[in-house]
Amino acid sequence: MSEQPLKVALERDGKLLRLTLARPKANIVDAAMIAALRAALSEHLPSAKLRGVLLGAEGPHFSFGASVDEHMPGLCGDMLGALHALVLQLVEAPVPVLVAVRGQCLGGGLEVAAAGHLIFAAPGAMLGQPEIKLAVFAPAASCLLPERISQAAADDLLFSGRSIDAQEGFRIGLVHAVAEDPEQAALDYFDQYLAPVSASTLRFSVRASRAETTKRIRAKVEFVEKMYLEELMATHDAVEGLTAFVGKRPAVWQDR
Repeated sequence: MSEQPLKVALERDGKLLRLTLARPKANIVDAAMIAALRAALSEHLPSAKLRGVLLGAEGPHFSFGASVDEHMPGLCGDMLGALHALVLQLVEAPVPVLVAVRGQCLGGGLEVAAAGHLIFAAPGAMLGQPEIKLAVFAPAASCLLPERISQAAADDLLFSGRSIDAQEGFRIGLVHAVAEDPEQAALDYFDQYLAPVSASTLRFSVRASRAETTKRIRAKVEFVEKMYLEELMATHDAVEGLTAFVGKRPAVWQDR
């Protein structure tokens, strides 16, 4: 594809970094999308006047998830390393990251969204981690969800692979607000609460609030990435699940 996977804009007199996933309808979180997000964050997060990031997406869906092809043996090490570097960049962002979600927000897409700070979702949004259905697990989500919601709610999403709607996401604390226009709701939040305050002090507030959270997530990401690559991908069923999905056929589990 020749078009850029991400639209980047500075708005509100440089106080807001606007990042828009721009490969609808799927907005797959593949190597190109990850690289574009990491580059934009690296370039603009250090700006002293920045007070927030708004991450959204073009089209009817936020993201169908990561590229399954890039999860295959031989490729998944590079893919996971890059995705986890992006997740940690968002988790450790020095300013609030607001995420606007419409439609499907699945797999690696939800991992990226959950790495931000506040999720604003449209009523029809559906959020889920379906990786278990392919006989793999969601490494970043395994680290992020128990920090955002209760352990039991995180376990439910990670073990079942089911999707929840925006209202259930709000009820369990994954979604900050449900709004017909989640981008506008996020902008309104930024304009009312973040734009007027000192950018310098806001950064101290973010650091103070998230110090232990970011430390735990960073340590656990390293642990689960190693488990995924060295243990999970050595099993028959993980490779079978991915291969069957790519080949559009039913998987045959051997429970090993």
